[in-house]
Amino acid sequence: MRNSFFLFFTFLVLSVSAQTLEELKAKKAALQAELSPIQAQIDPIKAQISAIDADIAKFPGWYKGAFGTLGLNFTGLNNWVVNPNPNSRATTILGSFNAFANKIESKYFWRNNAALNLGWQKLNLKGDNSDAEFEPVTDLLTGTSLLGYNITSKIAMSALAEYRTTVIRNFNNPGYFDIGAGFTYSPLSNLVMVLHPINYNFIISDNDAKYTSSLGTKLVADYNAKLYKGIKWRSNLTSFLSYKSSSPSLSNFTWTNGFSFTLLKGIGVGIEHAIRSSKQESKDMQSYYIVGLSYSL
Repeated sequence: MRNSFFLFFTFLVLSVSAQTLEELKAKKAALQAELSPIQAQIDPIKAQISAIDADIAKFPGWYKGAFGTLGLNFTGLNNWVVNPNPNSRATTILGSFNAFANKIESKYFWRNNAALNLGWQKLNLKGDNSDAEFEPVTDLLTGTSLLGYNITSKIAMSALAEYRTTVIRNFNNPGYFDIGAGFTYSPLSNLVMVLHPINYNFIISDNDAKYTSSLGTKLVADYNAKLYKGIKWRSNLTSFLSYKSSSPSLSNFTWTNGFSFTLLKGIGVGIEHAIRSSKQESKDMQSYYIVGLSYSL
């Protein structure tokens, strides 16, 4: 008798749960049906707002902004015997910060960008209170300043200064400073392409035998876009093509891509990835990536 009552009670509970689940699904479907016509009205308005923002960006004045990404990772193992280090602790902190200040006028422009990427990691393979310390794993400071005088609505004579170094360790060892002149082509308001056939790449280093300054061509392409529903993308390519024949090559390039997914009031998720080739620094391709919370001002 008790078993029969238990089976009946279990069947009753499952039946009620199933009915409740079906009711919730039906309610959800009804709300989605109500939302569809409203969403159809909202999307065209958002598209118009984006178009107006693009037109606003063409007007003279200062345009400023900043955004950053912070990534945190904590790992701990305690007697996890399948791991080579069954008792270990690891903490990783990665962050990137980007800012720009652009002066746009009818006859000239002045575009300024700065980026800071820092990261530390503390690895304790024993898992105890040993003297493990944070070690830098990402260390990069870059800054560019582009000044141009418009020849046409899309082409300008321009001069560019670009600086690159580390800040945690070995500041200015090496440090790169490019300065040159040429032309800037802006086919779109959010796309800037630089061609400077007269550019000198100064390298500051304690090891003059390893790093060599030279004359060459500077190429830069910077693209910013607002993608679907709060997704922003920035892609920046900067390269130097040396006129001097040398082994290893004196040419280099860095390509950085960043995505931000805004969720609420500037807070969201950010991804940044970069690859770099510089034979004076390393024979192999260099890269880094950061995934974490992002914030845009």
